[in-house]
Amino acid sequence: MSTHTTLITTEQLHSLYLSVQKPAIFDCQFDLTAVASGHSAYMDGHLPGAHYLHLDVDLSGSKTGRNGRHPLPEREVLAKRLRQFGLQKHQQVVLYDAQGGIFAARAWWLLRWLGHSAVAVLDGGIQAWQAAGRTLESHVPSSTAGDFQATGSLVEWVSRQDVLDDLKHGKWLIVDARSEDRFHGQNETLDALAGHIPGAVNRFYRSNLQENGLFKPAAILSAELNQLLQGRPATLSVQQCGSGVTACHNLLALEVVGLSGSLLYPGSWSEWSSYSDAPLAT
Repeated sequence: MSTHTTLITTEQLHSLYLSVQKPAIFDCQFDLTAVASGHSAYMDGHLPGAHYLHLDVDLSGSKTGRNGRHPLPEREVLAKRLRQFGLQKHQQVVLYDAQGGIFAARAWWLLRWLGHSAVAVLDGGIQAWQAAGRTLESHVPSSTAGDFQATGSLVEWVSRQDVLDDLKHGKWLIVDARSEDRFHGQNETLDALAGHIPGAVNRFYRSNLQENGLFKPAAILSAELNQLLQGRPATLSVQQCGSGVTACHNLLALEVVGLSGSLLYPGSWSEWSSYSDAPLAT
């Protein structure tokens, strides 16, 4: 059976439901301005067998006021949570949301951070599933504890200090996944300061998507992302956003077209801007 490691279509997921080795499905719906609404949407209707992963509770760690709005969770805490939902070693994981894949992509990156390679995001999310005529269910599935364990990471990340030190050398291309207005220091409503990290370039995460909510064809993504990298290998790029969430969408897009190895700055602008003396540009 083939393993899915980036995106999975509704047709491919439907086939997995009919297979002997069932996939582990996780619903990641969320709203930054209404944090309870994602779970409410899950309870109203989710993909068959799906468990819910909450961005603030499951996919983030404790906040200190200086580590961003969505710091990385403790590895073993997240691994334990996934075991409680029945996740098995090497089991195919499928993640989805209703927000263009940004929260599912965060979970995708975190699973890879725990060493799990068989993890994919449902292209088009719950909307694509319903558009294909597939059904939803509203009851919470039961589960028996799995044997999943965190192993060596398949991804790499950098700290605020790493990025700060690199400003002197410019080794990394910093890519900001926030909207263009926030990148330019306009309409900032979430973080302490407005602007962006000096030298960063902007790639709004929605640039990865078509109007129908599906990811752009690989050939188009490849051309756009190679132009973005300006001749650098992906390994010399750092993806960031507001709080380390939508940056994962750009990381997923890079992986889809084989541009592997880009780094995540998890604290992103929310951590960077929590320091009043942080260098910034507008």
